[in-house]
Amino acid sequence: MYSIEPLQAQMEASRNEEKAEKMAKYMRNQFAFYGIQAEPLKGIVKEHVKQEGIPSPDEIHDVVKTLWSKEEREYQMIALRLMDRYIKKYGIREIDAQLIEYMTVNKSWWDTVDHIASNHAFRLFANHPHLLETVGKEWRASDNIWLRRVMILFQLKYKEKTDLPLLEEIIKENLGSKEFFINKAIGWILREYSKTDAEWVQRFIEENDELSNLSKREGLKHIKKQQLQ
Repeated sequence: MYSIEPLQAQMEASRNEEKAEKMAKYMRNQFAFYGIQAEPLKGIVKEHVKQEGIPSPDEIHDVVKTLWSKEEREYQMIALRLMDRYIKKYGIREIDAQLIEYMTVNKSWWDTVDHIASNHAFRLFANHPHLLETVGKEWRASDNIWLRRVMILFQLKYKEKTDLPLLEEIIKENLGSKEFFINKAIGWILREYSKTDAEWVQRFIEENDELSNLSKREGLKHIKKQQLQ
């Protein structure tokens, strides 16, 4: 049986109260922290995988949910990294959409959701595109802003493979939103795609007055930077 007990012992031994306080403050005190920063945490995960391996397809849901249930935020970061390794080793199954949704709607904040969107949902829909008509549509219509953010951002790494009609449709569904994290996501995906097709992004922004000022500003950042060079 897959065990996280050695991992917990290592986490406790690495606790840094001063850094924990600063990290919690940065995250608006929504989560408790051990005070373990990204690089040391990466080392802890690497050592854990050496000892326990990567959770199998039969184990991954329980392991991730157990880590997600723990108070300190670093455990959710570890769950994301184990999920990355799991996908690399085993691929991603249709049923893993349930786990992606669980991670998205529980203990939601940009630090986990953005990783889920651009790494896990990205792989899910790339490998199982038919799920866009079922799971994808459910997430797009959800009242949960984080599921909608995932659907705005999952094509972040698609570049020339971006499904432009789908992207346009999803953005337009979210026009008029007052949610900062929705409007920021729209700007982010437009900015990222402008590195592939600046003309399309420029035209899309010009033709859609309902885009928030935040979305427009973020979406045009790369284009304006290029114009200044």
